[in-house]
Amino acid sequence: MAESERQAGTSEEVAPPLQQSFMIPKKEINMVSDMAKWKRSQAYADYMGFILTLNEGVRGKKLTCEYKVSEPIEKLVALLNTLDRWIDETPPVDQPSRFGNKAFRTWYAKLDQEAEKLVATVIPKHLADAAPEVAVYLKESVGNSTRIDYGTGHEAAFAAFLCCLCKIGVLRVDDQMAIVFKVFNRYLEVMRKLQKTYRMEPAGSQGVWGLDDFQFLPFIWGSSQLIDHPNLEPRHFVDEKVVNENHKDFMFLECILFITEMKTGPFAEHSNQLWNISAVPSWSKVNQGLIRMYKAECLEKFPVIQHFKFGSLLPIQPVTS
Repeated sequence: MAESERQAGTSEEVAPPLQQSFMIPKKEINMVSDMAKWKRSQAYADYMGFILTLNEGVRGKKLTCEYKVSEPIEKLVALLNTLDRWIDETPPVDQPSRFGNKAFRTWYAKLDQEAEKLVATVIPKHLADAAPEVAVYLKESVGNSTRIDYGTGHEAAFAAFLCCLCKIGVLRVDDQMAIVFKVFNRYLEVMRKLQKTYRMEPAGSQGVWGLDDFQFLPFIWGSSQLIDHPNLEPRHFVDEKVVNENHKDFMFLECILFITEMKTGPFAEHSNQLWNISAVPSWSKVNQGLIRMYKAECLEKFPVIQHFKFGSLLPIQPVTS
């Protein structure tokens, strides 16, 4: 993996030529044997490179620290605020089943209808042709409207959406911290509100053996934030007091707080994987372990990747070294 990771770090820094022909992304991974094609693809190298670049970008930094906020970042936050407002305008309906509230489908239909327009507000006029391609990843990033579920594949689609915005030059290298701390963090807040409001099911969850029912990336980037912290160690995140006092600064602790709000009973029982991670001696070891786990448990799992879509910005073609 190391080879593709090294090359990928620079890929999103170069804006493609403007005469690029965009396309509507489509599924390419239709059977388990197609997974090799995915792992060799330009899309995989660029996606993983993007995740790792951001991982380095937020290393040792608090959510509350100072960083540059560009106009496209502000517009992305406004887009997410719109999605949030639509939740308020679409209350859950009365239904016999507790989970999977059907009002989610009404909310989703609105996004489905408006996605291209929303994306057009973020990208400059001369890149308007990219909107339909990029909008597909936004629509894929909020859960499935048939099953009313949400999981790491949807989260990956949002990271892919941001990666595409980097590839067309809307987001730049110096937006790194704002991408994670402002945009992705706002995305997480909206996803948590969706999960709570419509009682969404975890998609393809490994239950108590998975890291978390819904997310993965905030644990990676969140552990990177804590590398070399003078006094917070991995063993501290299972301490309620530490979480309450520090969650506003660290994405990892924000995730832990949400889990404890949503689940009852001993932490070691409902979140066994995380409990085990709290025994790892350093945040840097946690971070490396989570990256390995992300590849194995999310990116290399057919049930997750079969839904991933490929276009001109995240191509299925093999990586060109």
